[in-house]
Amino acid sequence: MKLLKNKRSDVRPGNRNGHRHPAKAKTRIRSAHPLPEYGFWIHNEWMMPANHRILANPADGKPMARVGEATAHETELGIMAARRAFDRGPWPEMTAQQRGKILFAMAACIRNHKEELARLETLNTGKPLTESEYDMDDTATCFEYYGGMATKVCGETNPVPDNALNMTLREPVGVCALIIPWNYPLMMMAWKVGPALAAGCTMVLKPAEQTPLTALAFAKLLKNEVPDLPTGVLNILTGDGPVCGSTLVRSPLVDKIAFTGGTETGGEILRMIAGSSMKKVSLELGGKSPNIFFRDSNLKAAIDGALFGVMINQGEVCSAGSRILVEASWHDAFVRELVARTRRIRLGDPLDRRTKMGPLVSEEHRERVDGFVKRAVAGGAKLLTGGHKPRNPKLAHGWYYEPTILDGVTPEMEIFREEVFGPVVGITTFETENEAVELANLTRYGLAGAIWTRDIYRALRVAKRVRAGIVWINTMQPCYVEAPWGGYKGSGMGRELGKHGIEEYLESKQLHINLNEQPIGWYD
Repeated sequence: MKLLKNKRSDVRPGNRNGHRHPAKAKTRIRSAHPLPEYGFWIHNEWMMPANHRILANPADGKPMARVGEATAHETELGIMAARRAFDRGPWPEMTAQQRGKILFAMAACIRNHKEELARLETLNTGKPLTESEYDMDDTATCFEYYGGMATKVCGETNPVPDNALNMTLREPVGVCALIIPWNYPLMMMAWKVGPALAAGCTMVLKPAEQTPLTALAFAKLLKNEVPDLPTGVLNILTGDGPVCGSTLVRSPLVDKIAFTGGTETGGEILRMIAGSSMKKVSLELGGKSPNIFFRDSNLKAAIDGALFGVMINQGEVCSAGSRILVEASWHDAFVRELVARTRRIRLGDPLDRRTKMGPLVSEEHRERVDGFVKRAVAGGAKLLTGGHKPRNPKLAHGWYYEPTILDGVTPEMEIFREEVFGPVVGITTFETENEAVELANLTRYGLAGAIWTRDIYRALRVAKRVRAGIVWINTMQPCYVEAPWGGYKGSGMGRELGKHGIEEYLESKQLHINLNEQPIGWYD
């Protein structure tokens, strides 16, 4: 794919969820060769940015692209484009069927360019190419799902007692600011853009500052392959949270904020909205998900589930099963096999199809992950494997971190309570079912959890008591566009995906029609 050659998710809005954007690098990365340059996609045209930043490849640290760094003024231009498209453009007059066809065309665009988009996603994020390819399939499926959902938005009639007709209409919320994370860049774009378009909204999309390349490449493809998308409906701005993200959140011209990222940033968004213009908001935030293993589980399946649950995507997953809770009498056998299997995970070039784990997204994020591990060990946790940068000299210039297992983790430890967002898992034991549930719920988060047992009665008892928006039984991490995604407590508010996802982009209007021409006569 040719990258855009124009010249010239983070308030800190940003992060399947990259939570808490790592701090922006302070040093300049210099390149001896011209880099591909990306501008902003506003009103279906490319706009030259006033400022830019350089992105580096996580696998080798080399510069790979120049992207715009939106100022407040440039951000406002994107907002105005979306506002005009909603208030005065042809988009509100288009039929649901027409909107659906546009979403199907977007899905076809993703499928037609799957290989090049997956490769660009891997270069930008560091995730293995095979995972990026799965992500492209899921992205296209999401657009297809909401292409069909566009024609299924229905109102209702309400049986009021008077001689009247009372109806509920469903209408688009308006202009939406969509702030997405760095761990699943293009798929998270579809999770928000898909239902927003199906509902009839217009939008400004802000990719995470670390990983904007596939969203910008997608915009370039739209120009030629989805020509029916009216101007200003989808605008894409790149930039940081304190400037670009904050401008989007505070703008009185924005009707809805949809954010995926860290819990602290979600709270900051709510404070900004409360202090400025009230607007609709949905937040998909952090997690510290329990992965609960009872002794009667199948050992091989359990180990697979434990590893996949926390090591997929380098552990940069909001729903990662980073707290392994294992029945005490099974601990030794379970941990022995878990460590042996973890040591066989292949780190390497993410473009190599044999690689199971690539680098973390940035050097700053790797240092953050390593800090959690060092503090855990200093606090009494036992390091069983991993816990440092790989010794392989071929990986020395990338931002790799070995898959890490910590044992003897207790609820008082930071590693038990706080989200690491990396390939790090802590093991805690329990004696009884009640203790397992108490440990699972001993967190400010409530995104997901998993339960492993052959006893279906116990599985359902525990599932009902775990305070989380998603609970898996004898598996971990399956995600389907048909089913709602979101959490309890500090993991956010609102839901994405399924029919619940489109509800976040709709308003309900009561319409009351009096069928009696006689005066009310209340003043007689």
